[in-house]
Amino acid sequence: MIAAYQQMLPLAELTEVATASDWCRRWTYRKPSWRRRSDGGFDARCFEVRPLPEKPAKEFVLAHHYSASYPSATRRFGLYRVDSGEARLSGVAVFGIPAGAKVLTRSLPELRPNVESLVCSRFVLTDACPGNSESWFLSRCFSELRAAGVKGVVSFADPVPRRSADGTLTAIGHIGLIYQATNAVYTGRAAARTLVLLPDGTILHDRAAQKIRRQEQGHRYCEEKLIKFGAAVPRAGADPAEWLRDALADIGARRIRHRGAHRYIFRLGANRREREAIRLGDPPLTVYPKLPDPPD
Repeated sequence: MIAAYQQMLPLAELTEVATASDWCRRWTYRKPSWRRRSDGGFDARCFEVRPLPEKPAKEFVLAHHYSASYPSATRRFGLYRVDSGEARLSGVAVFGIPAGAKVLTRSLPELRPNVESLVCSRFVLTDACPGNSESWFLSRCFSELRAAGVKGVVSFADPVPRRSADGTLTAIGHIGLIYQATNAVYTGRAAARTLVLLPDGTILHDRAAQKIRRQEQGHRYCEEKLIKFGAAVPRAGADPAEWLRDALADIGARRIRHRGAHRYIFRLGANRREREAIRLGDPPLTVYPKLPDPPD
């Protein structure tokens, strides 16, 4: 019975809690909820981890992950709940290629990017998973990756809370509790930047804006997203950069300053000696972040 271990926090909009807390988070249809680890309920016999094709992975991430976006992926894994007789997809982990190779080469300079090192770009579990499910799921993913020759994984936690235009909290602000709980190496923040926030609280990423300006493959999908928010349909012969600028103004897109996501690194050696032989590009920091950034 899921209800036996599901419990909402007293404050529905509570941000990330301290590392030693008894709570862990779930996402279902982009809505956050919390579980008590002490309530237990996790039984490895009730779950399986399997490689996942692109289509179901993408559908699951788009439906449940707070970002409502799907990255470039090379390896995908599904966490299935199997105790009810029918396997039910209850979590997805996506590993793949970052927007720029330096994301990997800076952190793991001696590993071949996109081959021996990958970025963990999505990790989401739904309410079907009891407390402590994520560490078990993550360890199984790492075992699969290690067997495929992957030696290092870089992951980021976005600590900036965000709201939609109507005030709905769409991103609580992560500090990477699951990474801290699984002994990831913390090496500080990624570069600070300015984000373009759309009316639903999602981000128009720089790569999407570039596709529109340069009319690269995928630009129509990005343009249609803005049109759904009320932007005018591009006229034939119009300058794409000018259209994008006007479209963002028309739909009330906002710009917020982001101090940089927290960077965590997993070295996937089979033992401590192998892990420590994998050189880091940045020195590890001894103190994990404790709280999300204040709202913009």
